[in-house]
Amino acid sequence: MRFLTRLKSLQALEAAARHGSFVGAATELGVTPPAVGQLVRSLEDWVGYPLFRRSRSGAERLVPVEEAREALDDIATGLDRLEAGLARLRGRKARSIVVVTASQALVANWLLPRLADFSTRHPAIDVRLDVSDRVVDLAQDEADLGIRCGLGSWKGVKAARLMGEEIIAVCHRALLPENEAITGGWIAQQTLIHDGTPHPGGDFPSWSEWLARSGANQPPGDRGLTINSTAAVIQAALAGQGVALVRKALVAQELEGGRLVHLLPDCRWPVAWAYYAVATPKALRRAEVSAFHDWLTQVAPVQG
Repeated sequence: MRFLTRLKSLQALEAAARHGSFVGAATELGVTPPAVGQLVRSLEDWVGYPLFRRSRSGAERLVPVEEAREALDDIATGLDRLEAGLARLRGRKARSIVVVTASQALVANWLLPRLADFSTRHPAIDVRLDVSDRVVDLAQDEADLGIRCGLGSWKGVKAARLMGEEIIAVCHRALLPENEAITGGWIAQQTLIHDGTPHPGGDFPSWSEWLARSGANQPPGDRGLTINSTAAVIQAALAGQGVALVRKALVAQELEGGRLVHLLPDCRWPVAWAYYAVATPKALRRAEVSAFHDWLTQVAPVQG
């Protein structure tokens, strides 16, 4: 005998455990927090003991007891299987959708040129891109999967390393001197484009640091342009506004197409940040999300 009359209570339990609160679960399920609490309490009455330890403060006010934690994996898997079964009922022609979030620069210069390969391999899966420079909350189901650049530690998600990163100097070909060698000293005299985007813990160099490593015997000149958007920094370099320090992966297409030139390629500056595919354990249980995640790890050049 299947206790399907408890289905709503199980949904409330699983969502409340993930969010750590009835409020978060209510937002996801489209009901009120008291309704979620009532569903959980009815399940507690049925099993005969409390399913959560409750606290009055903190980000996660509900912590599942040991018995609930042991059962939640089976419950979550069961709910996912039910959802998959409902998808099958819609018919064989029903298409799966995976929502992927990444920054504007990464989408334009790295992800988009590769998406045709994913569509060829998985023609029944549609990809929807949420292009945003903010960190989208995957735990709140704002997207299914994200590609993030950072140190690899984000709460509530699993992170799979895709590729390392380094900082390089680039400029438009029109800025190159005709009868002068490109040196650190020459670069120091150009209009330097500064990326004002925060990079906590990334070991990203300033222009002064990069020029010192390049062998330039002079500090950067007074001319400069500071922009608080990585994508706009790349666009400024493409427009010939000056020389920019950028993440190499974000300009790979522009370098390959000759629209930007890599200056002093022997001057290497690997950084602590790397690119990761990130998703919640719940999202990864969905076949379409798992397929996109696996594809990313195959096409990304793991390095660094």
